[in-house]
Amino acid sequence: MRLFYTDVFVLPLPAGHRFPMEKYSRLRQALLASGDFSESDFQLPHAATDEELGRAHDLDYIQAISTGELSEAAQKAIGFPWSQGMVERSRRSAGATICACRAALAEDVSANLAGGTHHAFRDHGEGFCIFNDAAVAARAMQAEGLAERVLIVDCDVHQGNGTASILRGDDSIFTFSIHGARNFPFDKEQSDLDIELPDGCSDDAYLARLEEGLGIAFDASRPDLVIYLAGADPYHDDRLGRLGLSFDGLAERDRLVLARCKANRIPVAIAMAGGYARQINDTVSIHSTTIHLAKALLGS
Repeated sequence: MRLFYTDVFVLPLPAGHRFPMEKYSRLRQALLASGDFSESDFQLPHAATDEELGRAHDLDYIQAISTGELSEAAQKAIGFPWSQGMVERSRRSAGATICACRAALAEDVSANLAGGTHHAFRDHGEGFCIFNDAAVAARAMQAEGLAERVLIVDCDVHQGNGTASILRGDDSIFTFSIHGARNFPFDKEQSDLDIELPDGCSDDAYLARLEEGLGIAFDASRPDLVIYLAGADPYHDDRLGRLGLSFDGLAERDRLVLARCKANRIPVAIAMAGGYARQINDTVSIHSTTIHLAKALLGS
């Protein structure tokens, strides 16, 4: 199972910044230390090109990101100050999901050990998201003739508003988001399928709604490829989550998604998406479980 990582591409952040960048390097270290993966399983992705990004983003926006011409307000909405490191990391993260999709289509499953930047719109970023890697990668697979129909299953606790906006009206890419009703973004977009959950939603209620949604999404989309955003932030002790899932509940969530892919013989590319637990090791553990389950169920 090939895993694509970007943690070596530094994103400079001000002191005290709340985004837990450290989780990415810790995740890679934990997977290596587990003994289930070797050094050769981890690969550096290419940086997404303007052509690849331009299938999902306006060229003027790509140019503004690349040259540092973002306004102060635009940078504030993203949550990161502009830097050349931000540009490189963002392009590599989108490239990692492209690479994971290619690998999954060849080998059934693969993962980007970052990504899931689903709040990036066609012409602006927000919520720590600059380029929308799932939309970019889905359109890349179509342009390369590797997949005609794609299903994006977004299990981050926040709605994939940017993904829904970019792909609205595109019948070849189905967007399914299951998320907290009262969480960010407060002005939701319309996905092909949205399931909104109340604060404190527990394992059993979440899993029942997810299973229902997966049935609808797979039947409606008939995908050649699934892109799975496996956010760790539905966890009950996540600072930004507001839901009530346990470690076991999140693992069962992953099993439901991955088993559905296996049963339908659909390759799946995984992106990590959000995770802001009060104890960073909890986030790393949740993400690690996702990758181990993917290898056990679908990998080689």
